[in-house]
Amino acid sequence: MLTLKRSFVVAVLGFVAFVTSFGAHVVAVNLPVYAKQVGVGLMAIGLLIAVYDFAEIFAKPVFGWIADRRGIKTTMLVGIAFCSLASLSYLFVTPRLLILVRFLQGLGAAALSITSAALVAEYFVEDRGKAFGIYNSLKGAGYVLGPIIGGIIVWKSSFAAIFLASSAAGALAFLLSLLLPSTATKRRLEDDDDFSWKVFGAAFRERNLLRWWVVIVVNMFMVGILFGFLPVYVNSLGYDQLKNGFIVAASTTSYLLIQPVAGLLADRFGPTQVTFAGLGVSATAITLVPFTTGALLLSAAILGGVGVGTVWTNTDTAVSNLAKEGRIAATLGVAGSFKELGDMLGPLAIGFVSQFFGLKVGFVVCGALGLGALALLRFARQGSE
Repeated sequence: MLTLKRSFVVAVLGFVAFVTSFGAHVVAVNLPVYAKQVGVGLMAIGLLIAVYDFAEIFAKPVFGWIADRRGIKTTMLVGIAFCSLASLSYLFVTPRLLILVRFLQGLGAAALSITSAALVAEYFVEDRGKAFGIYNSLKGAGYVLGPIIGGIIVWKSSFAAIFLASSAAGALAFLLSLLLPSTATKRRLEDDDDFSWKVFGAAFRERNLLRWWVVIVVNMFMVGILFGFLPVYVNSLGYDQLKNGFIVAASTTSYLLIQPVAGLLADRFGPTQVTFAGLGVSATAITLVPFTTGALLLSAAILGGVGVGTVWTNTDTAVSNLAKEGRIAATLGVAGSFKELGDMLGPLAIGFVSQFFGLKVGFVVCGALGLGALALLRFARQGSE
């Protein structure tokens, strides 16, 4: 059972993670508005979503490695501060520099995202799965509230105001994080712990994690498309930003609520079977999105959220359990790198295809890619048995 003190700890860490999901999606859902204001196309929207993830791909393993050696909590505090200042910077630069702002946000988010997850594993040696469930639920709230709050802010104020909201959330997370208990002293550096590409890349070569790396990439490919380009499709139907935000929020809410259920199903039927089922649901939903409007669109959005949430809930716990002692942050950093790779490739793929062939073709092609990847995963699994 989690005591009151331990519940506070996991709540704070969940809120820190919330800052990353909120900051990413409060902007992403409103990029169609930005595109109209600045005069850019669908490919630019894809790039603006992807650059956030591009920064995290390379930064997460680095910050994980640093955190294991220089202190996880300290690295997290630095990441929160950097991310908040990066968000605030948009208010002082030309709107066309949004791509730079998004890159800087991604760097800060990489540090605080990996370190908050590593602290969950550090604080909760017992009840780790339960703690990660609470943590991921709170993080997932950012995907739910980001579209709603972002839509309301832009509707009532301006696109620039959402960066002020992101910065304020980061400032609150920083203050709350100061109240977290101290962790164990940083791990004593051994002879092979000096920085080298061999040591740094060790987590990438863990054979028992390879299947999870592939699953993470495919799932995040779906996440990037669903949460990044669902708002673009809704906007193309002529819906206002408030309706846009609520449709995306319905998808993210289903993503959030399915996770405890997915965990129970995994206990009963096995995590691999449940994970593959989730990938199939999300890829099918994405394929169907451009053929729907109204209630059917809402249903497809919810199914997509159910699919990606089902997969998501099984990864952090599995990876942290398989991590070698003293390398939890580094291993979770690698997992985060693969997450961001998938999250980046999804918007880039659909943005590129849609720019030349239209949104409908973009959704269908990317959904088919997801289903194809799922078929390959199942084939590879059968071949290894």
